[in-house]
Amino acid sequence: MSQVFHRHCHTPLRTAVRGDGVYIYDQNGKAYLDASGGAAVSCLGHSHAGVRAALHRQIDQLAYAHSSFFTTDVAETLATRLTDRAPGDLNHVYFLSGGSEAVEAALKLARQYFVERGEHQRVRFIARRQSYHGNTLGALAVGGNAWRRAPFAPLLTPAEHIAPCYAYRDRRPDETLFDYGQRVANELEQSLLTVGPETVIAFVAEPVVGATAGALTAVEGYYTRIREICDRYGVLLILDEVMCGMGRTGTLFAHEQEGIHADIVTVAKGLGAGYQPIGAMIASDTLYDTIADGSGFFQHGHTYMAHATAMAGSLAVLDALEQEQILARVNPMGEALMSRLKARFAEHPHVGDIRGRGLFQALELVFDRETKRPFDPRSKLDSRIKSAAMALGLMCYPMAGTIDGHRGHHILLAPPFIITESQLDELTDKLAEALDTAIAAVIEEYPDAG
Repeated sequence: MSQVFHRHCHTPLRTAVRGDGVYIYDQNGKAYLDASGGAAVSCLGHSHAGVRAALHRQIDQLAYAHSSFFTTDVAETLATRLTDRAPGDLNHVYFLSGGSEAVEAALKLARQYFVERGEHQRVRFIARRQSYHGNTLGALAVGGNAWRRAPFAPLLTPAEHIAPCYAYRDRRPDETLFDYGQRVANELEQSLLTVGPETVIAFVAEPVVGATAGALTAVEGYYTRIREICDRYGVLLILDEVMCGMGRTGTLFAHEQEGIHADIVTVAKGLGAGYQPIGAMIASDTLYDTIADGSGFFQHGHTYMAHATAMAGSLAVLDALEQEQILARVNPMGEALMSRLKARFAEHPHVGDIRGRGLFQALELVFDRETKRPFDPRSKLDSRIKSAAMALGLMCYPMAGTIDGHRGHHILLAPPFIITESQLDELTDKLAEALDTAIAAVIEEYPDAG
């Protein structure tokens, strides 16, 4: 019996022993094509020589120095590289060990910003249903993943949740895409007026929603309207790019494609590509200057923040993305993946929507395409798909609760940026077989699984 407290106590795991390109190999030598990047993490695959070498060099020189005593050249260089590329005036980077920590830091900085301005009455956050911002208590509180929130609800600070921008499910027949986007964006203003805009700290959103709703992109004009509302009422805009950022959707920062600026952005996963744990909160000049000209001290911190080895690894990841032209592959390979998904699944009786951006795509599954009726949650379709895919040597990211935290299923795909055309064929073939195998088993067990 394993002494590791695994995610699930009754699900035996294979042992990963080696990584090579887009594949992970288990203890028996079986290869698994990583079509989800783990959890949209492994953008460079599992054996990038440059990143490995950078980590070895840094460990040999200095593995760690506590950030209350020292900075390091690698931390300073990485911060400069990120801020040089970030939109707007996002010029100040706070390094952490992962996405949840980055979001938690963003929430606390946003609150302290208003405290230092004397606006102590600002205590609320507004976010969206079917969002996910992390598993620490603050991040979980602003997140809209109902299933993850439920057991801990009594411990969570209050937050308001408005509708996501989910055109496949929620656009009315008489609405254009633009009009639909404006309607759901205006829910932010309605929520502000209901609770009192003077009590709200920030609106928090993923530019492209990740695992909870499955590569859900906003319609054109939605984020422009969101930014206008935040500006009108003096509310900060925090964009969570932990999953969708660092090139995953085709640009280094996902919100570049929305033509807006943020007050705080959080990044993680692709920043380190899985070679070291890392996350970052990037704040605007306005927020930083308010702290610097006030107390001068952000009342936060972690032991491993700005860890020198993680900094070196992430610098090497950025080098690879830019100098090896790997970031430039994301959009063309994303188009190639989308064309394959549409060719294989556009007429599939149980695929309702194919969506995404860059190498961040998803299939939303339905029992009935015409009515968009989902599969019965009892079917555990997501678990069946994952099991069938792993048996075929494919890692994908099926999830349940797509619609409201209880109903609906989707499969998230986020392969490494280095994936080739032939590997996209392998991905599509294995995904189709796994999907059909799982659905056939569900329908046999639950004939009316909708």
